[in-house]
Amino acid sequence: MEEDLVVVKSTSIVHPKTLNQSDRVKKIHLTPWDLTRLRFCYPQRGLFFPKPDSNIDTIISMLKTSLSVALDHFYPLAGRLVKIFNENDNTVSIFICCDSGFGVKFDHAVAKTITVGDLVKSGFVDGLFGSLFFPATGIKNYQGVSNPLLMVQVTELEDGILLSYGYNHTVADGKSIWMFINKWSEICSIDTGSKSMEISLSLRGWFLDAIEYPIHTPDPEMKPPSYGASTTTTNIFQEIVFHLTKENVLKLKAKANNEAGFEDGKISSLQAVLGHIWRSRVKNSDMSREEETHCRVPIDMRERLNPKLKEECFGNVIQTGIAIVNVGELLDHGLGWLAMQINKMVRSQTDENAKTFAENWVKNVEIPAAVSGNLLVTSCPRFNVYGNDFGWGKPIGSRSGPPFSDGKLVVFQGVEEGGFEFQACFPRDVVVKLIKDAEFLEYVDIAS
Repeated sequence: MEEDLVVVKSTSIVHPKTLNQSDRVKKIHLTPWDLTRLRFCYPQRGLFFPKPDSNIDTIISMLKTSLSVALDHFYPLAGRLVKIFNENDNTVSIFICCDSGFGVKFDHAVAKTITVGDLVKSGFVDGLFGSLFFPATGIKNYQGVSNPLLMVQVTELEDGILLSYGYNHTVADGKSIWMFINKWSEICSIDTGSKSMEISLSLRGWFLDAIEYPIHTPDPEMKPPSYGASTTTTNIFQEIVFHLTKENVLKLKAKANNEAGFEDGKISSLQAVLGHIWRSRVKNSDMSREEETHCRVPIDMRERLNPKLKEECFGNVIQTGIAIVNVGELLDHGLGWLAMQINKMVRSQTDENAKTFAENWVKNVEIPAAVSGNLLVTSCPRFNVYGNDFGWGKPIGSRSGPPFSDGKLVVFQGVEEGGFEFQACFPRDVVVKLIKDAEFLEYVDIAS
C-alpha cells in the first residue's frame, strides 16, 4: 500500500510562545480579495533539505520551539476563521480571529524508503502520491473555521528531509508566508528559540475604507448541484518541471524588448518568460484560432495602493490580473507582442483599478468555485526560497503540493541566482508536444 510508505509518527499543535498579548489585533475582516478565494484550496509548498547530522528528535524539537517563537510575531497564523450567520439576509460574514490559543498543526512523518531524488524527479501529480507529503491537501480556505490556518509537515526521507506546509490564503499571500518562513528559519538557525528576535508585524490595516465591513456573502459551504469542476488532477493531466538559467532568462528579456521596440527593458524578465511559456503552451494545444486564451498573474498591490502599504505588510494583498488574447493573434505574433500584453495588464493594476473591482464586487458578491485558464500563474521568483537555513543547510530543491489544475504554473526562484524554476500542470498531449518543441526547449531545461 502506498500509504504504508509514509507514516505519520506524531501530530501536535504548536502555539505562540506568549499567549494572549494585549497589544495583538483580535479580529481581521476579510476583503473582496480574501473572499473570492474562500473556495480555493490551501496553497502548499515544500522545501527539500540534505540529511542533517543531528538526531531527528532534536531537529523536530528545534523546529517546534522556533516555530512557537515565530508565531509570537506572526500570530494571525495561529488563529482561525469565524463565520457569523446573518439571519436578516440569509448570508454569512467571515473574519480572522487572532486568538493564538488555536495554534498550528505540526506533523512528523517518516518515509525512509523514499529519496529526495524520487520526489524531485517524479513530481506529485502523476508521480508519488503527493498528498501524503503535504499536510493540507484538499482543505479549502473556508474550512479554516475548523482547521488551522497554517499546517506543517516534516517528513524524514532516506537521504534528506522534506519540510512542507499549507496555509489559508485569506490570512496570507505568497509574499507574507515566505516572509514568515524566512524569519522562522532565521530564528531556528540562530538559537532553538530562547532568544526573541525584534520583528515588528505590519498588518494590512487600511484598505478600501469605502466598503462597509463585515461584507455579507453567500455561505461558501452551500454548494449548488453544478458546483465547480474539481481541481484534483486525473489521468488527462501531467506535471512538468522545468527551469531557465540566468543567461536564458536575460536572452528572453532582450528578445521580448527588441521585438516590442523597447530599449529600456520595459518588459520584465518574468513577463518575457511567461510570454514564452504561454505561447508554447497554446501553440501545442488543439485550441481553435477563434478561441480566447487567458494568462492570470498575481499582482502585489502593496505599493500600488494610495496610500501605499508597507512592503513587509502581512496579509493577503494580491489582486489577480488577467491578460486575454485571441489564439489566432497569439500565433500570428512573436514573443515581444505577447509579453507586451502581459506588461500592459500588470501596469493597469492601480489603486483606482483595485477600488473599482472591490466596490463593484460587493454589489454582486460571487465566490467562484475554481479558477482555470490556459496559464494560471502562482507565486513569484522574488520570494526567498533557497535562503532558508534552519541550521542544517540550505534547501536543495522546492516543490508545490497538490492539488493541481489544468494550466497551473508555480514559479520559484532558481537554485542558481538569477534563474527561474517552474512546476506546471498541463494536459498530457500538450506535455508530449512541449518536450519535443525545439522553440520551447531553446531556452528551457526540463527536469529528468
